[in-house]
Amino acid sequence: MNDELELLREWDADAAPLTGPARDRARHQLLNAMARADRRPGPGPGRRRALRLAVAAVAATAVTGTAVLIGTDGSGGGGGGGTPDVSTPRLQNAAATVLNGAAAWEREREKEPVAPRDDQFIYSKRIIKETEQRTGEVKTYTDEMWESVDVSKPSLSMELGREMWEEPEEGGGGVWPPRKWSELKKLPQDPEKLVLAILSSGSRPDGRSISDLDKLDRYEAYWLLGELLKNPVLPQGLRPAAYEALALVPGIKMIPGVKDSAGRTGVGIASTERGSAESKYLIFDPVSYEFLGFRDERISASGKKTYIQLSHVVDWGIVDRVRQRP
Repeated sequence: MNDELELLREWDADAAPLTGPARDRARHQLLNAMARADRRPGPGPGRRRALRLAVAAVAATAVTGTAVLIGTDGSGGGGGGGTPDVSTPRLQNAAATVLNGAAAWEREREKEPVAPRDDQFIYSKRIIKETEQRTGEVKTYTDEMWESVDVSKPSLSMELGREMWEEPEEGGGGVWPPRKWSELKKLPQDPEKLVLAILSSGSRPDGRSISDLDKLDRYEAYWLLGELLKNPVLPQGLRPAAYEALALVPGIKMIPGVKDSAGRTGVGIASTERGSAESKYLIFDPVSYEFLGFRDERISASGKKTYIQLSHVVDWGIVDRVRQRP
């Protein structure tokens, strides 16, 4: 085994909490506010829309906050301990090893799924373990979602136990990732082409390569690929291609010694562009590279409380109507 794999296997999950670079608190609060706005009922942008306005807002926000401490349970906490440098080439290589391993794990097990019809709904159920950073108070939520495949019907989702209705999209489009199977099938499965395809818009030049991406592009690529991977059902080959695409994005690093919402020890894969590594990452098994879940943060409306969110999907399916379960 190479040094990167040994680093993953030998990491002590009971080690002291990790510290990291200063987190851009103001920008992350903005992103959380946009996420909440996307889930509000009534007219306006649908949830998980193509995030051009969000990215523009992120680019305009340059305020950094105080550093946070990341414990081995993936939550913020106090204490000392070592400070692993996630910018080292060793951890960069380890991140690519994990992501390419996840792609291989997925390809060995995936089968061509049944394609949902445009008039159906994608059902998913996830567990969210939320910890208030200052007090350590933990709450667990079971959230369910019914998403209209062609976004022509109202969709129902839950956010920390609260029901949110999403109105139909005019023209049946405008969400990321696409829900229509025909649109998902159009996404390239070549990893580099997939990165560039999800970044494409009328304002972006053609003929670029991944090496041409600036910091904002890299962060946007990480974010959009992560949103794509939240889809419980994707065409065969697209999920492993997304893992391989993430491995190609500059600035993707590994955070060892984290835990997911089920208490499983894993490693985090994060983007370090724009100070995001300590707040949002994907979690993988450190040996098999199976994907375990997500880690994110939520900041209260008052801006005074920060909540660590760990989540994983426990069930999903294709159904004919809202509130129907597989």
